[in-house]
Amino acid sequence: MESESTSWTCQASAELRLIPYKPDVTPIIKPIHHMFYNKENDWGFTNFLAFEELLDPAKGLVHPTDFSMNLEVLVTAEPPHGVCWDSKKYTGYIGLKNQGATCYMNSLLQALYFTNKLRKAVYMIPTEADDSIKSVPLAIQRVSYELQSHDKPVGTKKLTKSFGWETLDSFMQHDAQELCRVLLDNMDMKMKGTRVEGTIPGLFEGKMISFIRCKHVDYESSREESFMDIQLNVKDQKDVYESFDDYVRVEVLEGDNKYDAGDHGLQDAEKGIAFTKFPPVLHLQLKRFQFDPISENNIKINDRFEFPERLDLTKYIKVGPTDVPPVYFLHAVLVHSGDNHGGHYVVYINPEGDGKWCKFDDDVVVRCTKKEAIERNYGGSSDEFLQFRNCTNAYMLVYINEAKREEILQPVSEDDIPGYLSQRLTEERETEARRRKEKSEQSQYLNLRVVTEDDMVIHQGHELVDMEKIMARKPFRIRKESNLLQFQETLAEWFGYRPEDIRFWPYHSRQNGSARPTNLNLDQTTLQSHVVQDISSLSSGHFAGDEEDLIVFLEILPYRNPRSCRNLTAKAAQRRSDSEMTLFFRYYDPVRKVLEYKGYEMFSEKLQAKELIEACNVKAGFPSGTALLIFNDIKANNVEKLVAPDFPSGRLGQTYLDLCDGDLVVFQKAITLEEDALLPLSTVKDFFKDLTFRTDVEFVDKERPSDDSCTFSLTLNLKMNYSQVVNAVAARLRTDPKRIQLFKCQSALRDSPGAAITCSSDSTLKDLFTNFRTSMPKPKKLFYHHLDMDIDEMEARKEVKVVWQSNYREEGREFVLLVNRKGMIKDLLEQVKKQVDLSPDGSGQLRLVEIMNSKMQGTFPLMGPLENSLVNMSGNRTFRVEEIPTDQVKLGPDELLIPVAHFHKEFHHCFGIPFYLRIKAVKQADYVGIGLKKSCNELLTFISQGDTVLDVKERIQKILEVPDKEFEKVFLNVDRQIDILLRRQTSRHPPT
Repeated sequence: MESESTSWTCQASAELRLIPYKPDVTPIIKPIHHMFYNKENDWGFTNFLAFEELLDPAKGLVHPTDFSMNLEVLVTAEPPHGVCWDSKKYTGYIGLKNQGATCYMNSLLQALYFTNKLRKAVYMIPTEADDSIKSVPLAIQRVSYELQSHDKPVGTKKLTKSFGWETLDSFMQHDAQELCRVLLDNMDMKMKGTRVEGTIPGLFEGKMISFIRCKHVDYESSREESFMDIQLNVKDQKDVYESFDDYVRVEVLEGDNKYDAGDHGLQDAEKGIAFTKFPPVLHLQLKRFQFDPISENNIKINDRFEFPERLDLTKYIKVGPTDVPPVYFLHAVLVHSGDNHGGHYVVYINPEGDGKWCKFDDDVVVRCTKKEAIERNYGGSSDEFLQFRNCTNAYMLVYINEAKREEILQPVSEDDIPGYLSQRLTEERETEARRRKEKSEQSQYLNLRVVTEDDMVIHQGHELVDMEKIMARKPFRIRKESNLLQFQETLAEWFGYRPEDIRFWPYHSRQNGSARPTNLNLDQTTLQSHVVQDISSLSSGHFAGDEEDLIVFLEILPYRNPRSCRNLTAKAAQRRSDSEMTLFFRYYDPVRKVLEYKGYEMFSEKLQAKELIEACNVKAGFPSGTALLIFNDIKANNVEKLVAPDFPSGRLGQTYLDLCDGDLVVFQKAITLEEDALLPLSTVKDFFKDLTFRTDVEFVDKERPSDDSCTFSLTLNLKMNYSQVVNAVAARLRTDPKRIQLFKCQSALRDSPGAAITCSSDSTLKDLFTNFRTSMPKPKKLFYHHLDMDIDEMEARKEVKVVWQSNYREEGREFVLLVNRKGMIKDLLEQVKKQVDLSPDGSGQLRLVEIMNSKMQGTFPLMGPLENSLVNMSGNRTFRVEEIPTDQVKLGPDELLIPVAHFHKEFHHCFGIPFYLRIKAVKQADYVGIGLKKSCNELLTFISQGDTVLDVKERIQKILEVPDKEFEKVFLNVDRQIDILLRRQTSRHPPT
C-alpha cells in the first residue's frame, strides 16, 4: 500500500491454494493473516512447499506435459486506518473519530443514531438556551446532525466534555452499558414536558414481574419492575434461547432456604420472573465479563454463544389477540476484541433492516457480509480462519420488533431538524472554520501593540510606559510580509491620520535590560523595500516581546497632535542623522510628588551638561540658567545623577554626558536644605524609592463580590497603616471611614473574605499580605463592608449564634446576633423578640437555655451580664431562645422544672430537641428521658411524690403533640446520677 501517511494500518488475510491437476488429490492450502503498516507493507511465505514435494508426480501439482501449475489466491482486507478513507462514498455513512479509547462509545453512539425514531426525538429536545459546552442533549444533537450532514468522520470531544470528562478520561475505557443508561436517562429527563416526552421508555422499556409463590398455601408476593435492557449469561449457554430459558428458570426455595410467608410461617416456594412486556427496541447485554472467584479477577468469557438473525420470544410472554407479537430482527451487533484489561470495540449495523450490513470501526465504515456481522462474532470458534479472532465476540445485541420496523426505522430528513438547531450548529461550524483558518495563518501574522504619547503622560514609574499594561491590551494583527510603507499606511488608517503625519519607532530590548523605542530614520526607499519582519534587524536589536510580538511607539507630528508635549516643532519633521540620538524627558514636581512627561528631542551624541540643562529649562518653561537636578532613569532601581548645582563648572561645560539613544532624562529644580527637610519625597531618587512600596490593591464588596460596579482598585503604599488605608477606601466610596470595615482574603488560594481587620490594628498594608507575598495574585485583594454603626462601636459588640425554638417537634431557626459585650441577657432576648413571631396566646416572655449533647444544661438569668455568659458560647454548646410556656411562668412552692431528653438504646446517647417539664416537688430532682420500645430499652419506674408516671406522660405527650398510637411506644427512664449534676448547674443558672 502506498500512502504519504506513516501511521496507516491495514488488517488483511490471504489464502494460497495449489490445485493438483489430478482430480482425487487434495489441494495444498495455507492461510496468512497480518497487520500491515508503514514498515511492513509486504508479507508472504518464507517456506510454502519443498521443491521435491512440488515435483513429486504422486502429488500431481505440476502438469507433466507443459510443466504448468494451477494457483488460486483469496485475499481479503479490511479498510485501512490512518489514511483518507471515504466512507461516505463507499457506504453512504460516516464514522466517529477515536479520542484514544472511545471506540466503545463510538459503537454505542452509532447504534443509537441508527434507531431513527430516537434520532428524530433527540432533534426535538429544546436546547435553545442550553450551554454549548455543558449540555449533554445538545452535544448528542450535534453528533447526530454531523453524522447525518457531514462527509468526513465526526469528532466527539464536545460530547465527552459535556460529560465532564478530562482529557485523560478519553484514554480510559468506561462501561458501555452504564454509558448507554446514562445517555438515555439524561435525554429522557430533558424530554419531559415536551411533545416527545415518553419516547425513550416507549422505545426501550420493558416490564417483568418478580414473584415468590408458595407451593402449599395460597400466598404469593410479587412486584412489577421495568427494564431498559436484559443481561444474559454466556457461560455454559449455547445461544440466546438457552440463556432466556436460564433467565426465567424458577428457583425452588425449600429446606434451609424456605420462604418466610408472614402469618403462614416458613413455606416451600418458587421464585422467578415472568415477562409481561417486551420493548420495541430490545437491548441484550451479553455477560462476557464476570468476576472469577478463583483468580479473584475479572475475566472475559470468550465461549461460543450464538444469536439468531430473527428472534422469536413468544414462549417467554403471554401474547393476547391484540398484542404485538414479540418477534424481532437483528439490527446491531456490538463487538469487543481483547480481554478484560482492554481491547477494541466495533459495531455491525443493519441500518435499514434489510440484511445489508455495515461495519463501523471508529472513523472507518465498510460494507460487510451477513456472515462477518453475525456468525464470526459468536466467539469460541475452532475454524482455523477465525483462530486469531477467538477473543473477538459480541457483547451487546440490538433487536427491533418486526411489526415496528417501519415506525422505528422511518427515514430522517433535513426537515426533521428544527430550524434553530441547524442554524446554531451551522454557525458553530462556521465559527470553528474561521478559528482553524486563523490558527493556520497565525504564523503569517505578528501581534502588534502600539504605544502613544498619551501612555507616557499618564505613567508614574520607571521606564516610559507601564509595559505590563501595554502587553495586557488586545493586540492588532499585522502580516509579517507587509512592506513597511503598507505598515505605516495601516497604522495611519487605524488611528485616523495621514501616513505622512506619523512615524513608527519599534521597541527593542537594550543590553541594560530596559526596553525603549528606536527612531529608525527610514527613508521612502527603505519603507518600500523592507517588510515588517525585517524591523528587528533594522533596529539592531530584538523585539521587546516574544518572536510573535511587535511593540511600536507611534510618533504623531506635533502640528497634527494638539496634546503633543514637544515644543521644537521645526525639527520634528526632520529625519535624524546617524550622529544624533533621541532623548525622552520627564519633569519631577516634589511638592505634588508627580512626574510630568515633557516629550523627546534629538541631540548630538556629544552632548554637554550645559546644553542639556538649557533644553530642560526650555521644556519646563523655566528661565534660562535655572539650577536643576538631572537624572538618567536607566531602569527599575537604577537611577543615575547626571547634573547637580554642586558639580564643578568645568564638568558642566567641557565633559560629554554618558547618554545613548533612547535614554530617559528626569529633571527637577534644585532644592534647598530647608525644602529637603520639609518635603517627604524631595528628589527623583526619593520618589523612585517610594515607588518600590507602591502596589495596586483591589477592593471588593464583601456582600456583593460578583458585582463589578462595587469593585475598584487603588494604588497604595505598603507602609500605610490601617487608618490611612481605610481613609483612602472611604474617600473612593465617598463615605465616613468609621462606617467601613476591612477583611483579608482567606488565603492566596481561596479568593473569599477571611478575618476582619480590627480598627485598632497597628499592622501596615504590607503586613496584611505578608503570608501571600510569593503566591498572592496581582492585584492584591481586600474586602470591604458598609456598616450601619461606627466601627469602634461595632467592635465593642460580639457575634452570638442562637437558635429560636418555636416548638419541640421541628429544628429551630438559627440567628446570628450582634450584641454589646457590656449588655445583659435581657438585651439579647429583646433582639430576638424583634425578629420572631410569638404565639398570640403565649406568655410573651423569652428565656435563654444552654444545651450540650442534646441535654438541657440550665437557663440564664435575665439580669445576668452577657460578657460572663459569652465565654461559654463556643464548642459543642448550643444556646436556645424559646418562649416560656404559660404553665411555666410562675411555679408554685411545690413545683419545679426538670429537663427532658430523647435517648436511643443507652441513656447517654441523646438526640432530638430537649425541653423543660413542670412537675410537682419531688424528694430528689430527677432527669426524665424519652425512649422507644423498639430500641430495646428497659422500663424503669418514675418516682415522685406529687405526680404519677401517667401524669408525667400525659404532660409530655401534650407538649410533643404526639398521637396516642405513636405515644404508646414511649416510656420513661430516670437517671439520678445525671440529675445530681443538673441540679448543681440549675442552681448556677436557675430557670427563669
